[in-house]
Amino acid sequence: MIVGAGTKWRALILIGVAELFAMTLWFSGTAVGPELADAWNLSAAETAWLTNAVQLGFVVGALLSASLTIADVVRPRYLFAGCAFVGAAATALIAGFVDSGLPAIALRFLTGVALAGVYPTGMKMMASWFVRGRGLAIGVLVGALTVGSASPHLLRALGGIGQPRLVLYGTAAIAAIGGLLALAYEDGPHQPETAPFDPSAVRRIVTDRGVVLANTGYFGHMWELYAVWTWIPVYLLASLEASGTANPERLAALLGFGTIAIGGVGAWLAGSAADRVGRSVVTSASMIVSGAACLLAGVVYGSSLAVLAPFVLVWGFFIVADSAQFSAAVSELADDSYVGSALTLQTAVGFLITIGSIQLVPIVQRAVGWQWAFLPLAVGPLIGTISMLTLRRGPESERLAGGRG
Repeated sequence: MIVGAGTKWRALILIGVAELFAMTLWFSGTAVGPELADAWNLSAAETAWLTNAVQLGFVVGALLSASLTIADVVRPRYLFAGCAFVGAAATALIAGFVDSGLPAIALRFLTGVALAGVYPTGMKMMASWFVRGRGLAIGVLVGALTVGSASPHLLRALGGIGQPRLVLYGTAAIAAIGGLLALAYEDGPHQPETAPFDPSAVRRIVTDRGVVLANTGYFGHMWELYAVWTWIPVYLLASLEASGTANPERLAALLGFGTIAIGGVGAWLAGSAADRVGRSVVTSASMIVSGAACLLAGVVYGSSLAVLAPFVLVWGFFIVADSAQFSAAVSELADDSYVGSALTLQTAVGFLITIGSIQLVPIVQRAVGWQWAFLPLAVGPLIGTISMLTLRRGPESERLAGGRG
């Protein structure tokens, strides 16, 4: 089958826009979390679970999907669309009918389960059109996920401050449009097989030195990533208030959006750089910068907008730039017989780790204030960098990025 270049790029644009719209659900509860906490008298732990429930739901959904090979049973466009509609409905239910923490957390968990049928399915849809140029295509999808995740903060800045239900309804509507767009997708000529998760492969995965080092790098990266994405708008608001900046809530929401969204550019550029200079170099450099930002956040706290804004934008650029490279590394290092299980296990453990770090930040904040609340997150990039540099020095690095390490 001969496929025109225009056809595959149109497919990528369609998938990318659908992914961006559907992923607005991820941080919809997080963006309005402080306002819901005030309205519903939620504790800091309950507020954190508005995000953590999505993380846990995503893990459960991913494991179920991989174990039951759901993507082989349901056509990708219907799976993507159906899951986008379920997540949108769960979010709309929170906006319309919920007025306490527990049912909201339950619906956020359901949203996470649904998103496990959106993002991985979108990757499979993309792969069905791309063999050559797949690195760029993956960068586009990761960028779409990142910008989509940031979008609730933009909605809040553009008119949703003090109106959390409006933000929730808005993200639900946008996600539903994403589901409708997915229905217009047609399968490409290179539809990949879905590999089931094989629990018996876990022993081989945890004894493969190269895979273990790449996974440890990913786990360190994840320890920082979602905790920063969750709490950076709150940190920004506290910092802007401390500096006496006018309109701090609106500026914090806009900067929160920018901090997360700029990571989409970082992921795209890092993917291109990793193919040229090596995955271990790009991941290590990214984690060194983002880990340093965890430490420096206390130094720039309360500074003028001219200092604070560039700082968080650089942080946001680098914090997610390396994300896709850990999965790429495992796909290159793991034996073909269990690479699917290795990637599933990497994702599941990585997102489980984020639950701990998201929960930790407000505990530290209560002890030392927002100025130093991100300090413990620097441990993740430190461990991750050591792991990836160790991998670079080992013989396994010859299998990374065409021998570039």
